[in-house]
Amino acid sequence: MRISPSEHDRIRRAVEEAEQGTSGEIFCVIARRVSSYREVGLAWAAAAAMILPLLLIPLGFSPAWLPGFSDGWQAAQLAATPVTMAQTLGAYALVQVVIFLAVFLIHGLPMVRRLMTPGSIRRHRVRKAAIQQFLAHGIHVTANRTGVLIFCALDEHRVEVVADEGIHSRVPVETWADVTSALTRELRAGRPIEGFEAAIALSGEVLSAHFPPGPDNPNELSDRLVEL
Repeated sequence: MRISPSEHDRIRRAVEEAEQGTSGEIFCVIARRVSSYREVGLAWAAAAAMILPLLLIPLGFSPAWLPGFSDGWQAAQLAATPVTMAQTLGAYALVQVVIFLAVFLIHGLPMVRRLMTPGSIRRHRVRKAAIQQFLAHGIHVTANRTGVLIFCALDEHRVEVVADEGIHSRVPVETWADVTSALTRELRAGRPIEGFEAAIALSGEVLSAHFPPGPDNPNELSDRLVEL
């Protein structure tokens, strides 16, 4: 998904409008994905390579099933048994390698990766990435600690809202559920910009109710959308 300059401008204007009624700060980040989950793909591939070839044994797996592992002749001599066993083991190992590579490559597809990765892992990675962005952009160093990060991870289909400690003492965590729901709802409909606009507006309403603007209301954070 590409976000055009005009769409960036829409989000910037939405943040500016929301911050006019509050001394709080709103910052938005959208990420294509927060992790490759490579170790999850490796785990699935290893498990498949160990388990799936076992299903071939009851079917009478033979090296003849694979091109190049047998010429079609069956040796009657006892001395041929070690050769046959070596061919069988080699063929079995090749099947394992093929399954391992196939599963690992399939795991690289975004939808498959999302389905194969446990929700708890995706939730933890997205939360960690959101906190990293919260710190990296200095949202935690606003004058009254009233910064809010709206973070969206597209591949993971997850949204996080991180509010600074100045907000936690006055705004229940459950309040931000409406913000995440508004963004998630529009993302499902394929309208990420509208989702951010709705989430920003709701965040502005929450902040203005608890942190009205003072006589001097500087803009401490950038209003632009950050793409990762």
